Amino acid sequence: MTPWPAVVAVAALSFALKAAGPALLGERELPPRARAVIALMAPALLAGLVTVEVADEGWRTVDPALLTALTAVPLLRWFRLPMPAVLFGAAALAAAVRALTT
Repeated sequence: MTPWPAVVAVAALSFALKAAGPALLGERELPPRARAVIALMAPALLAGLVTVEVADEGWRTVDPALLTALTAVPLLRWFRLPMPAVLFGAAALAAAVRALTT
């Protein structure tokens, strides 16, 4: 079975949900608390997906280079570096760790 029907269904549902918000709310704004929760949903989902990808088979096969790069990203952002610099720095650090461990 191919995943494409599920991908199309999720895309259609996402489009419908995004279209329903403005249609139902009109010109009214969401309360600040609701906006804060919505703003935090994407980072939480991304963190969950990254954790599932890194924690392959119950954390038995954690890649040290990937773990180092994932640790470097928030540290580099803490120094208020622009996102391209953060991504380049994390990739360079992962490449260095991979070169040292192989």
